[in-house]
Amino acid sequence: MGWLHRLIPMKRLLLLSFLAVGLVAAEPPKGEPTNAKEAAAQAAAKKAAQDKVVDERYAAWVAKLTPAEQAWEKVLQGQLGNFYLPLHKRDKIAGKSNAWDFVQDDPKLPRILLIGDSVSRGYTQPTRKALAGKANVHRAPANCGPTASGLKNLEVWLGEGKWDVIHFNFGIHDRGTPAADYVKRLEEIVTRLEKTGAKLIWASTTPIPDNPAQKQTAQSIVEKNALAAEVMKKHGIATDDLFAAMTPRLAEFQPPLDVHFTGAGYDFLGAKVGESVLSVLAR
Repeated sequence: MGWLHRLIPMKRLLLLSFLAVGLVAAEPPKGEPTNAKEAAAQAAAKKAAQDKVVDERYAAWVAKLTPAEQAWEKVLQGQLGNFYLPLHKRDKIAGKSNAWDFVQDDPKLPRILLIGDSVSRGYTQPTRKALAGKANVHRAPANCGPTASGLKNLEVWLGEGKWDVIHFNFGIHDRGTPAADYVKRLEEIVTRLEKTGAKLIWASTTPIPDNPAQKQTAQSIVEKNALAAEVMKKHGIATDDLFAAMTPRLAEFQPPLDVHFTGAGYDFLGAKVGESVLSVLAR
């Protein structure tokens, strides 16, 4: 039995050794978060470091621009907000073009201003392509959002230059706006735009799908377009009926449950906007 007594301590020793190895193996690598709070803090620190690099590179890029280009970037910095400004900065330091590119006007061509939300942003570059050599196509320095935002920021968006055509829309972000408020704000916006002396084009709001999770209905856009149509009729403003143009192409151009469109969808809209602008310029 002596050998048995000697074996038991050995088994204990082996067990303790295995436990020690297990504890060592279970310890996270140095620097790895041990809880959700630490993980969130590390993620925030990493993002802050990345943002700092982007900001530094963007500032260096801006420093090399002409005074006019720098002035435009300053406007964008005040208007694009926390979502679009970081995207714009990353585009610029990567050498990419986007809807908010500085436009160096050809003095021989008419100046066009596009005002609208993210759908308008999507068709800005295709519109520039459609009107290349025919017009200087600018866009407002923002996702213009609802009519309330329009009233607040319109002076900044119009800037100091003279516009030949202003193509504008407010609708998707106003889907929950009471009818009376929407009409009143739209009237005020139209009255201000008329004072510019530009030819005006109202773009009907493009269709959106029913999406209970986002509290949105397709009918809300139908209703807002009907209200806007009355305002435009009263003021004698031409309509670029993007709603009617896009409706039969939704299965082709609009992803499920999305208010936005595919690249091909924006190309389609841009071509339509270009045609509308040329039609008004020809009058």
